[in-house]
Amino acid sequence: MTAKGTTTKRCYCRRKDGKPLGSSCPKLKQRAHGVWSIRQELPPTKDGDRRLFRRAGYDTQTEAQADLDKVRALLNIADKDDKDGRARIGDLLESVGAAKEAIPDYDETKRKFGTGQSLTQHMTVAEWLDLWLAGKKALRKSGRDRYELDIRCHLRPRIGHIRLDRLTVPHLDAMFEGIAETNIEITEANATRRAAVAELKTIPRKGGENRARRKAMREAIDAMKPFRRITGPSTQQHIRATLRAALNTAIARGSITFNAAQHVELGPAKRPKAMVWTDERIAEWERTGDKPSAVMVWTPEQAGHFLDFLAEFRHRLLPLFHLITFRGLRRGEACGVRWSDHNTTTDELTVATQLVQDGWEVVESAPKTDSGERVISLDEYTAEVLEAHRIKQGAERLEWGEAWTDTGRMFTQEDGSWLHPGTLTDTFERLVEASGLPPIRLHDLRHVAASLMLAAGVDVKIVSETLGHSDSRITRDIYQSVMPKAARDAAEATAALVPRGAVRRPVAVDTEVEVEPANAEAAPIPAQQIGHAMGTQGGTKIIAFLSRLIRA
Repeated sequence: MTAKGTTTKRCYCRRKDGKPLGSSCPKLKQRAHGVWSIRQELPPTKDGDRRLFRRAGYDTQTEAQADLDKVRALLNIADKDDKDGRARIGDLLESVGAAKEAIPDYDETKRKFGTGQSLTQHMTVAEWLDLWLAGKKALRKSGRDRYELDIRCHLRPRIGHIRLDRLTVPHLDAMFEGIAETNIEITEANATRRAAVAELKTIPRKGGENRARRKAMREAIDAMKPFRRITGPSTQQHIRATLRAALNTAIARGSITFNAAQHVELGPAKRPKAMVWTDERIAEWERTGDKPSAVMVWTPEQAGHFLDFLAEFRHRLLPLFHLITFRGLRRGEACGVRWSDHNTTTDELTVATQLVQDGWEVVESAPKTDSGERVISLDEYTAEVLEAHRIKQGAERLEWGEAWTDTGRMFTQEDGSWLHPGTLTDTFERLVEASGLPPIRLHDLRHVAASLMLAAGVDVKIVSETLGHSDSRITRDIYQSVMPKAARDAAEATAALVPRGAVRRPVAVDTEVEVEPANAEAAPIPAQQIGHAMGTQGGTKIIAFLSRLIRA
């Protein structure tokens, strides 16, 4: 054996006494007899122990030599004077030989060697996702929770066991196909449970037989899986985005070279468009109970009716709902705004903090995005509403005395403590139902504010900044439909820009119009031809434009 390694041929023939013939077998000169093997001395271990790379089973010397060349190329990755580096390569080849694995790819090994990665330990997708998430130091808690949800519920169970450097697009295709199948199962289970609940409501409560049926039905419902939400297109897009971000970091660190998440095709996740509660849509909703869109917006009259309803009953949270309706604060921002954020001199309100739910616990955090930290201007009426609320809150503070909790918040519970965002949502839904208005979500009050501003002719850039959107394109995408009256006014204003003559309105015309062509024998011209008349002269088609009256 030499430092360059050797290729040898041997067979497994034995003598009569059972001992192997080895290289003395007379048939070894035959091309089809025996197998080829390779041997290569590896760098010694860190303790100085000698070791070899052996592999047999090659049909030809050419195949054996090819693998031997691969081994020698890997050994040359580390410089001759780099003892630690050569020991790492030796560890790799020793583990590959013991496990009878394929000889590692040269380029991949060189890349891992250059970036200081382990050559013998292979990280799984789950291990990398945990490491990646732990390294995201600047994430807000809400963002971290969303990443953790994607990893825990979808990525780790479905692809977490796969080696990170072997993750492929087919792996991800299979993952999303599995999610689609689970969605079908959830939909069917929900339908079964919903049908059982509906049947339970039809069973009378009186009578022994009915009570037995109700008991059996309740037991059957309890044994069913609870109602669950499917993993919709938007959530699937977020799952892919989470994985794509994690794999991009792995590429930046040299762990992999290919981001499979960038090449997975998913169905489009369309953002729901805001739709206004018109009389026709209200009638259809009352008939069927179905909302036309997930995002519904009140008209100015409906928004005014809701605020008047609260004012009639002197609801203590009227100023909060007023502020959201006109200035478009998010729920957490409205719960978190402080009196110190209100500049009474300039009538400006700084949005600098919010209260968000973590489970049911409430935590304070910065706004949703960097653009969410903003300063918004207040109209005089809103400033008056807030000032009246300040006086009323002062009266509550005196009434509670020492039991008052001084949080400095603009909107609080009766004792001054934080207003829970979840409780605020429940309160809003009950108030909407009591007002008799068509339903909208609390977040839709924010959409009402946007639609009101757009209907008032406010520039979309200012609307975007007031709402705290990171890009005005988001505002345009969500609020393509504005208030019906504003849309009609815009249409009329557009039509009025074009001056027209006497023939401005469509008029009824005769079935035939006579035209005086050059040749009197020309055929009459049908009036159905819009914009021009047609006739024939000597078998040749002629076109004559109809005359119009045009005012100077």
